[in-house]
Amino acid sequence: MTKTQARKLPGYIFLSLTALASVFPLYFMVVSATNTSRDVLNSRLLPGTALFENFSKLVAQQDVASAMWYSSLNAVGTTVLALIVCSIAGYGFEVFHSRGKDRLMAFLLLAMMIPFAATMIPLFQMFADFGLVNSSVAVILPAVATPFLVLLFRQSARSFPHEIVEAARLDGLGELSIFFRIFLPTMRSTLAAAAVITFMTAWNNFLWPKVILVNNSYQTMPMLISNLRAGYVTDYGVLMLAVLLASLPTMVLFLVLQRAFAEGITGAIK
Repeated sequence: MTKTQARKLPGYIFLSLTALASVFPLYFMVVSATNTSRDVLNSRLLPGTALFENFSKLVAQQDVASAMWYSSLNAVGTTVLALIVCSIAGYGFEVFHSRGKDRLMAFLLLAMMIPFAATMIPLFQMFADFGLVNSSVAVILPAVATPFLVLLFRQSARSFPHEIVEAARLDGLGELSIFFRIFLPTMRSTLAAAAVITFMTAWNNFLWPKVILVNNSYQTMPMLISNLRAGYVTDYGVLMLAVLLASLPTMVLFLVLQRAFAEGITGAIK
């Protein structure tokens, strides 16, 4: 072993231990989904044979298919609408730049400091007045326009050459055509990063759907997991299986878009 390798060895050991510590909760979740509740409480670290038994109990206790459907509907709807609205807003803030828009952007960023609990009751009252309680519309709309995504697209738009916009205008293209045909194709990595962030946030959202969806028939996966713990006795094997099922869509999405996600975040920071 050379001196250079010897100097790097402590760093490699530290990174390896950190990686193991990060992966262990995921491993324990997967293994626990195959074990009985007693094995989970005893911290068994080896796979068991109770996977199908846990699945049968889960399906008997909760409507998993319905919860997955409503979670998917809310998450996909929120993601698509948020990408459209926030990308247009970020593009407008940068391409049609002015001091007034800078002040408005600063005001929007300040709004990020307001906790959701402070706005939850007025939001519920507003949706109740419109008769939208117990609907996916009420779940999706509050998350469609977020200051963070607007800022993300605005920062990405700063690297977009404004000369192209001027040339497209001289060629007779309208602003929407410039946005959809020229700007968006160059922002694929930013779109991927925003899609991952929005989908994961919408999928894991618990508090607002719990408040606005008063009927369990419209419950999402986080609500389903909460209901599994609501009884006097909790079957932790079934609970871990539900957590695993709820985690799969976000994990798959992140694995598919992880490279574009990293490029979009680093590009926005630059």
